[in-house]
Amino acid sequence: MLFIKTKHHHNSKLLVLIAFVIACLPLLVNAKFVIGIVGKTKNDSFYIQSYKGCVAFTKSHPEVTCLYDGPDDYQDIRTQALIINDMVKSGIDGLLVATTDSDYLVNRALKNLYEKKIPVITFDSDLMPKDSHYRLAYVGTNNFDFGVALGNQIKLLINEDNKNICIQSGHETAPNLNERIAGVRFALSGQSTQRLSGENGWQEFSRCPLYSLGKRDTSLEQVTNLLKIKQPPAFLAVAGFAQFNPSYIESLTPYKGAIASKEVIIVSADTETTQLEALSQGLSSSNIGQNPFEMGRLSAELMYNYIANNKKPEQPFYYLDFHYCHKNNADTCTINY
Repeated sequence: MLFIKTKHHHNSKLLVLIAFVIACLPLLVNAKFVIGIVGKTKNDSFYIQSYKGCVAFTKSHPEVTCLYDGPDDYQDIRTQALIINDMVKSGIDGLLVATTDSDYLVNRALKNLYEKKIPVITFDSDLMPKDSHYRLAYVGTNNFDFGVALGNQIKLLINEDNKNICIQSGHETAPNLNERIAGVRFALSGQSTQRLSGENGWQEFSRCPLYSLGKRDTSLEQVTNLLKIKQPPAFLAVAGFAQFNPSYIESLTPYKGAIASKEVIIVSADTETTQLEALSQGLSSSNIGQNPFEMGRLSAELMYNYIANNKKPEQPFYYLDFHYCHKNNADTCTINY
């Protein structure tokens, strides 16, 4: 009798265990890793391409979901932090983020993720070196080198009698944009810490750098106001800004002849579709582009390897190439997704 009861007892345990495993199977099959991806602004095609890169990674890893968000219209440090904290509440396993303000982002969001052991990878714009322990790695352009490339492009186009330049940036605390400005200054003057004030003949226009916060209307207005000057300085944007504005082509068309004759020089970072259309119409002198799609794809791959397999990125920096576009190769210099 005791033997039968004991057997029945073990069989009951086994049945309960089997029932539990069967009940959990759907959860195991549908288990997902959620990776949040937050750019400086949500509606810029640059960051949308990064999101598409993340999604492309999920094609071979269907257990991964990419959750995309960011400040809607301009580089707002407070909204960026709030969105990240909301993502944490909704449940993410890792975060990919382009830094607008390192101090603010760390204090208002990343310390929270750090405490919750939610890993972070930065893309496009890294944290400041003092904050680097809050992220696993950076994926994107070497922004100082990118600035040097932009500065060298200006040197190829400039009239030696008018070595004046105006640099346009976004948010004045953005680490990547400040590194690009430093690179521009280094290319032109050999130093990277001070405004250009005569070194090698280069001067920065008195009102510049211009900070647009990435606002499209403000960015375009800054360009057109500058071009109304009798002898305007060369205009160099360290990100797409004004050229992301759908009214850019219409607004710059009156200056097409002046751009062709190099009386007006416009060099811009980034090569999004709208920018290449303007370039092909002769409404930009030159554009140097990055690889936002690969930033998102590679960041997602590195994050997956960490959260799924506990494999840390082997490098602190993963630098991607950039490319040069001009009027004659605007159709072939890059691929936009």
